Amino acid sequence: MINDNPQKIKNVVIVGGGTAGWMTAAALSHVLGSKRCNIMLIESDQIGTVGVGEATIPVILKYNQALGIDENEFLKRTQGTFKLGIQFVNWGNLGNSYIHPFGGYGMSIGYLSFYNYWLRYHAQKHAEDPGEYSICIQGALRNKFMMPAQIPNSPLSQISYAYHFDASLYAKFLREFAEMRGVKRIEGEIQTVNLKPEDSFIESVNLKDGQVINGDLFIDCTGFRGLLIEQALNTGYEDWSHWLPCNSAVTVPSEKIDPLPSYTRATAHSAGWQWRIALQHRTGNGHVYCNKYMSDDEAKKILLENVQGKVLAEPKVIRFKTGIRRKFWNKNCVAIGLSSGFMEPLESTSIHLIQSSISKLIALFPYDSFDQEIIDKYNEILTQEFVAIRDFIILHYKVSSRTDSEFWQYCKHMEVPVTLQRKLDLYKSSGRIFRDNNELFDDVSWFAVMHGQGLKAEKYHPLVDEIDDEKFLQFMTEIKSVIDRSADAMSFHEEYIAKNCAAENK
Repeated sequence: MINDNPQKIKNVVIVGGGTAGWMTAAALSHVLGSKRCNIMLIESDQIGTVGVGEATIPVILKYNQALGIDENEFLKRTQGTFKLGIQFVNWGNLGNSYIHPFGGYGMSIGYLSFYNYWLRYHAQKHAEDPGEYSICIQGALRNKFMMPAQIPNSPLSQISYAYHFDASLYAKFLREFAEMRGVKRIEGEIQTVNLKPEDSFIESVNLKDGQVINGDLFIDCTGFRGLLIEQALNTGYEDWSHWLPCNSAVTVPSEKIDPLPSYTRATAHSAGWQWRIALQHRTGNGHVYCNKYMSDDEAKKILLENVQGKVLAEPKVIRFKTGIRRKFWNKNCVAIGLSSGFMEPLESTSIHLIQSSISKLIALFPYDSFDQEIIDKYNEILTQEFVAIRDFIILHYKVSSRTDSEFWQYCKHMEVPVTLQRKLDLYKSSGRIFRDNNELFDDVSWFAVMHGQGLKAEKYHPLVDEIDDEKFLQFMTEIKSVIDRSADAMSFHEEYIAKNCAAENK
């Protein structure tokens, strides 16, 4: 029997569909159920969404698993593929390339992560590329994929992965999931937002067709517009473009890549970078750039010159401003997705931030009294998460050695947040990396980017010298050999998909 507490939220109104809206609707309908409260989602087919293809990070698996979504069915329905990491080309210098892997490097000994041992090996002039010690990197370079194997002490047990998929198809897939669990979709465009005179909370929204939709909790998934959180509540925006100056993107789909890569590629250009996201039926491409240093026409030209295969549509330009709302949760409105802030997709964090916002909303789900302590805690932890991801993305620009354009010269000499500078100083002086406040990116990620782009550690951890040279050299040689053989044993990415999760229409 459900406890009918009169203080419970009875009506949740989600404004906007797309990935953010339907991820929110699916999760809330799964957790709350139709008997707990009414969940309505308002969207208009006349308003497009930004996503043309999405790359994710491994935590997306937790979202799908929590909802009980079958992985193979999900991939079939979304033209999905797998990814083992992100390849960065021309970031440290022109001609430089490295992969940020999802799994770890080598194997840990005692209390220390493997990168500490690799830094000793590197200092002794035995190795230049830590990627030789990563099963995810070696698998990606071979265009291979397999599920983590249940083999103790095997590199194949350390495989960690995420997905590429068509964002519009993912939204459609989740819409079906949510509607089966009682979510009511309302087709329409919002004309006005009505605030309560006594406290300026949102009371209702008026649609252009005359409908009035009342709610207790409103969730803003309207993208950059921020229809509720900004246009109605004037929440404010914290601009981070002095650290992340890219403010534009031009996108275009192209034909499918063969062989099918099991990684995302991010290639740096003279005023930004280009993504490549390989799906089963096509490839998503985009060029992120700063229009202070490059015109739209030049950005389109660079994108089209660097696309593999036939282009399938006209290029589309998108404008954005990197930063966050001053409050993610204001009064009875929570912003999720692009309405909450924007982080360029360099490390595939867009969907993670949607997922994280949803999970924290569920953990702090309010009564209709909307206790300020709950709202403040939500804003505090989301701000910490955005800031930590912001610093990691700034890292890519700051530690580049490129000086071949005005854009890269700006990035090289710009002052960065103190939180990031401390991490850079610590690694450079001592080879140490610490994860602060359980931040999203761990020491493996920070090491991959810092070393990959040429930031050199002057020292390494003294405890790694406790192993004598002969045993240490044998240990490092054996790990490299085992990882090499293990990567050879993996299935080709295309073959794995054909066997397990091929879409019916490609």
